[in-house]
Amino acid sequence: MYQIVRKKELNPTVTQMEILAPMVARKAKPGQFIILRVNKEGERIPLTVAGTDPEEGTVKIIFQIVGATTALLNARNEGESIQDFVGPLGVATHTEGIRKVCIVGGGVGCAIAMPVAQEFHRLGAEVTSIIGFRSKDLLILEDEFRACSDRLVVMTDDGSYARHGNVTVPLKEMLEAGERFDMIITIGPLIMMKFVTLTAKPFGVPVTVSMNPIMIDGTGMCGGCRLTLIQDGKRVTKFACVDGPDFNGYEVDFDEAMSRSRMYFDFERHAYEETCNLLKGGN
Repeated sequence: MYQIVRKKELNPTVTQMEILAPMVARKAKPGQFIILRVNKEGERIPLTVAGTDPEEGTVKIIFQIVGATTALLNARNEGESIQDFVGPLGVATHTEGIRKVCIVGGGVGCAIAMPVAQEFHRLGAEVTSIIGFRSKDLLILEDEFRACSDRLVVMTDDGSYARHGNVTVPLKEMLEAGERFDMIITIGPLIMMKFVTLTAKPFGVPVTVSMNPIMIDGTGMCGGCRLTLIQDGKRVTKFACVDGPDFNGYEVDFDEAMSRSRMYFDFERHAYEETCNLLKGGN
């Protein structure tokens, strides 16, 4: 069992927890993830490591309450425990040789982007961060990004805070003005990452995307996290859990990935509603 040391609401739909998991805390690096189960009967879900404290032995996770399992997880409080917490899994984000980086995060994907930005800052790279949200009410981690970024741009789709528009607007402005980055790393909704990649393509800037589809065992055996890359004109199957989650954005078949991501929407919505009813009935 893994104890919840701290719990914090970042916005009405996003929660941050720090889990006591000393072995994971000592090994995890930015870009890697864990797989957890809330209870013995629960499903396995992947969550990216949002930070670690090796001395305290804690691992930070940030999750959006969108399905049955995240609703159950959010119902747990400080001092309580969860059943399983396995990791670190996946390949850490590549940082070697990158001196000037642009981190583009969208929504709860900013929870994944933040430790990556912090790691580049720690290594002495010049960090530009662009983070976007639907509205001011959904804004998270602004102070944390500001602390590790040489330049921070905050966007809201509805214009309720900071700049009005999506994250590709300032990115395109920078590239058109002659700004050059060693790498653009984008983490967020698939549609956002697709258009960040398309925005960067005319300028020839390398783009890394973080693919976090359905994962079950985290070892590549179940095939749930497979995605298609297009390499030298050929379609190649990769597994996000062992080959990623980071991939070359220019190679990812985003349309296929988005189609697959919608396969379980109705099932998950039904499970979420059932779980919420059970939780309400227990209060």
